[in-house]
Amino acid sequence: MKEQGFLPATREEWERDYGGQPDFVYVIGDAYVDHPSFGPAIISRVLENRGYTVAVISQPDWKKKESIQVFGEPRLAFLVSSGNMDSMVNHYTVSKKHRSRDAYTPGGVMGRRPDRAVIVYSNLIRQTYKKTPIILGGIEASLRRLAHYDYWSDSFRRSVLLDSGADLISYGMGERSIVEIADALNSGMDVKDMTFIEGTIYRTSRPETLYDTLFLPDYESMCEDKRLYAESFRIQYQNTDPFSGKRLAEQYGEKLYVVQNPPAKPLSQTEMDDIYALPYQRACHPHILAQGEIPAISEVQYSLVSSRGCFGACSFCALTFHQGRIIQCRSQESLVKEAVQMTKEPDFKGYIHDVGGPTANFRHPACAKQELHGACKDKQCLYPKPCRNLITDHREYRELLKKLRELPGVKKVFVRSGIRFDYVLADPDPSFLKELCAYHVSGQLKVAPEHVSDKVLEKMGKPCRAVYDKFCQAYRQMNEKLSKKQYLVPYLMSSHPGSGLKEAIELAEYCRDLGYMPEQVQDFYPTPSTISTCMYYTGLDPRNMEAVYVPKNPHEKAMQRALIQYRDPKNYELVREALVKGRREDLIGFGPKCLLRLRQKGLMEEEGKSNAQRGKKDCRAAKNKGIPSSGASNGQAGKRRKKTIRNVHKSSKTKE
Repeated sequence: MKEQGFLPATREEWERDYGGQPDFVYVIGDAYVDHPSFGPAIISRVLENRGYTVAVISQPDWKKKESIQVFGEPRLAFLVSSGNMDSMVNHYTVSKKHRSRDAYTPGGVMGRRPDRAVIVYSNLIRQTYKKTPIILGGIEASLRRLAHYDYWSDSFRRSVLLDSGADLISYGMGERSIVEIADALNSGMDVKDMTFIEGTIYRTSRPETLYDTLFLPDYESMCEDKRLYAESFRIQYQNTDPFSGKRLAEQYGEKLYVVQNPPAKPLSQTEMDDIYALPYQRACHPHILAQGEIPAISEVQYSLVSSRGCFGACSFCALTFHQGRIIQCRSQESLVKEAVQMTKEPDFKGYIHDVGGPTANFRHPACAKQELHGACKDKQCLYPKPCRNLITDHREYRELLKKLRELPGVKKVFVRSGIRFDYVLADPDPSFLKELCAYHVSGQLKVAPEHVSDKVLEKMGKPCRAVYDKFCQAYRQMNEKLSKKQYLVPYLMSSHPGSGLKEAIELAEYCRDLGYMPEQVQDFYPTPSTISTCMYYTGLDPRNMEAVYVPKNPHEKAMQRALIQYRDPKNYELVREALVKGRREDLIGFGPKCLLRLRQKGLMEEEGKSNAQRGKKDCRAAKNKGIPSSGASNGQAGKRRKKTIRNVHKSSKTKE
């Protein structure tokens, strides 16, 4: 049996290296990349390490049954995943327009996977293999494991387990549950009898067998009453912890139940180290690479995954439902060993692009209690302010970064996966911020305040504006002390539940005062299994069942987005309309605080000069405040503004 190299992705490879019947056939929506940043690679290697054979079918033609018959019927089961991304998020923007590029496909070509990939692949398999077990996994199945709001169809959908015809869902990260499933199948157990495995979803028509179970509102009732779904979501959210979470059951029709077993227990550090030490090839399979480069691999090729899980628990993030709130991390020895391996690769240029996880500076559980009893059900670690039991200590992470940057062949180690600035401030020792600025920032540090209105931040589960302002000041002062010119780049979000025009204008004023206009603005994207999506669908905050204002009208959302980019000439009319509707005409005129200059016939050239002067002034102000203008150099940003203004005025004169 083959010990090293890629798993077989063609029939010829299978016959050459193994022959016979594979234990598992893994059908995935991504190109096959054998790298530990890709979920299918981890699951495949974990099974291989346990002695099972796995053959990979990457991006099959979902219109042809033959495409999933490449290896014949597997001995134990088909595994099905959409890949590293949800297929609907992969295909569509927040405005539901088709994206032009798929970073997980050769050459970035769009259209190589179907919408709702796990459903389509599973149904395709079931057409040919009527009784072969089908196990769903990955982000798409995990976040659709129970009834959920589907933004793309604007409908309330059933559990993906039912629509797919699969037998089980392995939710969360899946390493523990997939091994238990494999061992049970290998022992001869019928997949229908696997009702006991943590981290799985199954169906049953025998509710009398469900003990110690919380019964959620039934699907039909939730379709009729959104409030019931908000109540159901609150129960689900309170049972995402592997130590305290209960079994949940959701009824469909008279007798059918979809049952969610409690989450799988977190991995120990030794288990994490073992998983990341498996023989990944850290590259795309050659058969697939021949079709074109995989854009997504360039983002992670020279990055280190140091941890998983996040106790930040932002409302718009699904990590609580997928990875959980308990931090699991690799040892320093494991990460250093992988970094040394990187330095020996021929294309390595000396730069480690990232050392982190969902939140880079979370390297241990939030408190001692979590390691034994799990996360609190009704309390957050950082919101609305850091818990008094929170362990705020960056020493171990600093030690790790120091070891990595001192390795032979390493020129620079960056931290790009994002930090929690409120957690940095909560640490009484400023050494981490000092070392971050001194060694690990590439000119710009990206942080995510998301908004500045405390009303919106409360719905987001983010710290109040004063905390971010304090961090900005600390970051600026530290860079001045180090004689470095480094900037903060804030991620901002428009149209989040709780944000009306008043709050959007407040955010625009904040950008004005900073002299900063982001080149890109993220509209809130209602993806399954987040508190914010529940708010979007129900109009209720599931945490307290209070009503929430939700901007759903596309025109209002366009106005909110335009307000953040109020200097862009093409947004003029939208911004003007928003200011009038928001009763803030005082921000239209020629005063120093105005967002818009008055447009009057014959004054276009004057306006152009005024805006150009404002651009220069804003660039100087931004530079003084440590903010990059539009994410580029200040000079380039000013030139772009003036060029855009000239083109707009030239077009206006032509029309007149």
